[in-house]
Amino acid sequence: MKYITKTIWILSLVSLFTDMSSEMLYPILPIYLKSIGFSIVLIGVFEGFAEAITGISKGCFGKWSDQSGKRVPFIQAGYGMSGIARPLLVLIANPFWVFLMRSLDRLGKGVRTAARDALLSDETTSSNKAKVFGFHRALDTFGAVLGPGIALIYLHYYPNDYKNLFLIAFFPGLLAILTSGLIKESKLTIKETTTKGFKLSSLMSFWKNSSSNYKKLVFGLVAFSLINSSDVFLLLKAKDYGVNDTYVIGLFMFYNFVYAFFSFPMGALADRIGLKTIFLCGLAIFAFTYFGMALFKGTSLLIFLFFIYGIYSAATEGIAKAWISNVTKKEHTATAIGTFTSLQSIATLVSSSAAGLIWYHLGANTLFIYTGLGTTLVFLYFLWRVPYQIK
Repeated sequence: MKYITKTIWILSLVSLFTDMSSEMLYPILPIYLKSIGFSIVLIGVFEGFAEAITGISKGCFGKWSDQSGKRVPFIQAGYGMSGIARPLLVLIANPFWVFLMRSLDRLGKGVRTAARDALLSDETTSSNKAKVFGFHRALDTFGAVLGPGIALIYLHYYPNDYKNLFLIAFFPGLLAILTSGLIKESKLTIKETTTKGFKLSSLMSFWKNSSSNYKKLVFGLVAFSLINSSDVFLLLKAKDYGVNDTYVIGLFMFYNFVYAFFSFPMGALADRIGLKTIFLCGLAIFAFTYFGMALFKGTSLLIFLFFIYGIYSAATEGIAKAWISNVTKKEHTATAIGTFTSLQSIATLVSSSAAGLIWYHLGANTLFIYTGLGTTLVFLYFLWRVPYQIK
């Protein structure tokens, strides 16, 4: 695996430690929020706004990274912000404080993500790009197995002790911050020279001047985000099956293990047979999962659905970013990924807020059937409108 450079290894390890920290908390976050008075509707709005902050900042800081020709300062600052924010989340059991710290955590993700993905892209070629992004996603997501595992063990011995668990999550976050200090700038990074100074309006200018392939691809990805609400609702739906918190965390670990295990093989397969083919398979699996959650019952089926949901994530997450970087000039990579994720997160704000309302007024099954039907339409759009050509 000569295409996995030292920089790719370091970035992947930083992501592993960060996900250990964040995913240690993710499956218990909705439970904690409900314990301090958040309703199901407010949880949906809360998660949507958190993701919107992430996405909007990804576009802004991605453009800034391209214009400066620097990746590392954005990566290090972003991981530092998130590492500090998480343990402070439970300092005060007040909705406004929780929102503020969650926003700082998500802003950190927004600062670092586009620059990090652009650095990954700078370190490889189009023929190996899905493999590299798949490798990164594998280590990143393995952290999402270790983190909930620690949470599961801790809550087994100290049930409902959420505050100390948030403090424990600080330590892998600190490891991520320290490891990020080893990252070096890529010699292949190209500084954008077409625009002087950073302007928010330059993101709209980039979209206007981007290629038709980029626009078609991003339109489909954002349309999918409009009906793909936060995974928090999957965890809450699992709770509706009557399982306890330990079982929910175990399901989340299992999903992330499958996601991590299949990310690199899916990337390698996508490089061989086409990114679009694998992505379409992922969409089909996603639709089946949501229909299954709505129409069937039983804990055994629940395990199966979380298994195939992990395969869906492996077939779409890293591949979507590899696909975007392959239809974009190298000097615009961070801007292209950042612009997409900005639009994606605004769509997530809408979908998560709407999901909470649909669940509250019409029930969980209606939400999951609506999501499955919407995904089917997105699948047909990708099949007919987005070309197979990736370069």
